[in-house]
Amino acid sequence: MSTQSKGTYQITGWDEKPYSQEKGQATLAKARVTNTFDGDIQGEGVAEYLLVYPKGEGDASFIGLQEVNGTVNGRKGSFVLAIDGTFANGQAKGDWTVVDGSAKGELEGLKGKGGFVSTSGGAVELHLGWTIV
Repeated sequence: MSTQSKGTYQITGWDEKPYSQEKGQATLAKARVTNTFDGDIQGEGVAEYLLVYPKGEGDASFIGLQEVNGTVNGRKGSFVLAIDGTFANGQAKGDWTVVDGSAKGELEGLKGKGGFVSTSGGAVELHLGWTIV
């Protein structure tokens, strides 16, 4: 049986740079994003994303990895999330999975899946179903 954790995160930094951008083509970009987590998951996160804007700007699809350092329901450690998401109509949402073998500290053996959705207030609501094996 898995534990369900909920909370929010706030984006504290966003550094995005296009690496393929031609008129009439999809734009490809890389972004480094920093986050602060609150709720059942507390701590700091650093994500590296690859993004594609099919129409050159606006809506996007992205994949990435985020390292989270902090606590999950009081257990201290770190872990990495593999992320697959979209940005459409002003809202980001996606799914994430804990990368096998990435968890350290009191979170060693962490396995889990969850997701996130941005809200109008700037915070991102998150959930993670997890277990430690």
